[in-house]
Amino acid sequence: MAFQTLCKQRYLGEGEAVPFLLDGHEVLVIWPDGGQPRAFTGLCPHEQQSLVNNSQFNGRTLTCTVHGWVFDGRNGEGLRPEGCALDEYPLRLTDDGQVEIDLQAQR
Repeated sequence: MAFQTLCKQRYLGEGEAVPFLLDGHEVLVIWPDGGQPRAFTGLCPHEQQSLVNNSQFNGRTLTCTVHGWVFDGRNGEGLRPEGCALDEYPLRLTDDGQVEIDLQAQR
């Protein structure tokens, strides 16, 4: 795995989605209410629309505002429609307060 620093932990908040552009990749870090931060590709699997620019997160679900696709913020799985999912990047929080991501290990 090739983890690299994404940001400091203090820039993320529970119930929020924070967009990033890292090495040409649009990344959306989602911290669902009561869960752990997760990093997903910033592209909707439907027509590859940018979620960085075209989404709303309510603390539980992420909605692509282009065509209304809805994803579970805890795991990226499609709720509407079912059977789809956001691609996820491994993410880790370090003891020194950093957030690191591995862009090479997209799942």
